[in-house]
Amino acid sequence: MAGTKDELLLRIREHGKLSTVEQLRLTVLLAVPAILAQVSTVLMFYIDDAMVGSLGALASASIGIIATTTWLFWSIISCAATGFSVQVAHRVGANDISGAQSVFRQSLVASMAIAVATMIIGALISRPLPHWLGGQEEICRDASAYFLIFTLGAPLAMANMLATSMLRCAGNIKVPSFANIAMCIMDVVFNFFLIFHTRTLDLCGVAVTIPGAGLGVPGAALGTLTAEGITAAYLMWYAMVRQPELRLMRLSDPFTPERRTLAKAADIAGPIFLQRVLMNVAQIVITIIVAPLGAVALAANALGITAESLCYMPGYGIGEAATTLVGQSYGARRYRLTDRFAWMSTLLGMAVMTLMGVVMYMAAPLMMASLTPDESVRQLGTECLRIEAWAEPGFAASIVAMSCFVGTGDTRKPSMMNLFSMWAVRVTLAALLAPRYGLHGVWLGMAIELTFRGLIFLIRLKWGHWMNISLKGNV
Repeated sequence: MAGTKDELLLRIREHGKLSTVEQLRLTVLLAVPAILAQVSTVLMFYIDDAMVGSLGALASASIGIIATTTWLFWSIISCAATGFSVQVAHRVGANDISGAQSVFRQSLVASMAIAVATMIIGALISRPLPHWLGGQEEICRDASAYFLIFTLGAPLAMANMLATSMLRCAGNIKVPSFANIAMCIMDVVFNFFLIFHTRTLDLCGVAVTIPGAGLGVPGAALGTLTAEGITAAYLMWYAMVRQPELRLMRLSDPFTPERRTLAKAADIAGPIFLQRVLMNVAQIVITIIVAPLGAVALAANALGITAESLCYMPGYGIGEAATTLVGQSYGARRYRLTDRFAWMSTLLGMAVMTLMGVVMYMAAPLMMASLTPDESVRQLGTECLRIEAWAEPGFAASIVAMSCFVGTGDTRKPSMMNLFSMWAVRVTLAALLAPRYGLHGVWLGMAIELTFRGLIFLIRLKWGHWMNISLKGNV
């Protein structure tokens, strides 16, 4: 099966013919492991939240209050990796393997510098951050500790993200996907021993003592950090030694980032970074809107977002496959094939996420029950998830279409579209609806905004000049 995938990717680079069936087959072959990895990552956070949620609503709220800020810092890391990895996809598509290896070498130095700067900033703001966000005093200590541990792991997160995105853009989605699945399993195991105190469990009538560090909320962050470090070490080794398009043939080759490579990375990642910063700021504003509604609403909002992410992660998995296929086709100057892969991936994402929306609507009570024992949090979260289920097709369109645009390096206009949708529609509706309808109003605004966003992205995919070329006369 892997050989079939590699042969089809090679045909893109060598301008071989791919039938519609082969294009769909290749899309699915790349998307399936990416979807599995995305879903497993969400399951990791899902289980994290369930473990922390068993400690009570305040423990869940302590993570919920700083969740949007952790997304912001994660976005910095993700954007840095994207700026370099898309260049690798273009070089591989053009059969410029030495060029791809050069970009990878340069990315190692530049990305680690960004990670260290991110770590320092995060550590400095970790103590006052929950207070800035309007958190109640009883949750601020755990929230600060969680965020501090999270940011201290920024270099490890960067190594993991960079190696993962580089391997995927080189056409190897299977190795990073299954490595990240293994990371999720390790995270659950580490959390099992780090979050809870030593306790005695009754297993089939036998009393078994389970050792535990009893770290509570900080233990969840430490478990994730440890699992991520192990995974990052393996993926970096694989990229440097095993992957033909990336491996470091000679350590004497220059690692110093070139101005041209940095400028291209900034041109690709800059708009995405600005978009994610401002969108995460918008999420923080929404958290501030939700905070006065009380700990129950704050916990239901945070846990509801975790539960909903199980439904949209397949879209991100398909989006990763789309970035690889669109990026390599674009690098090979096969523009009609680029367009076909973009539409095929987007429609596939919409179909899968529509199905997931139906599942979420039906299973919402079970999903929330698995995250928290608090009945009031369960009920409120269930009602919000059922509002959100209607927006999954539009959300899918925006996720996968954006990934296609990123594959060609077209990030400025799509980023502005995301920002306009988030700030003009979602934040505005949340502010207007929350005072009257509570958390239900916030989630209704979210559903309306995601549907609107999907529509404008489909319009750009159909009529926008996102490849900056004419398809007439191009293959």
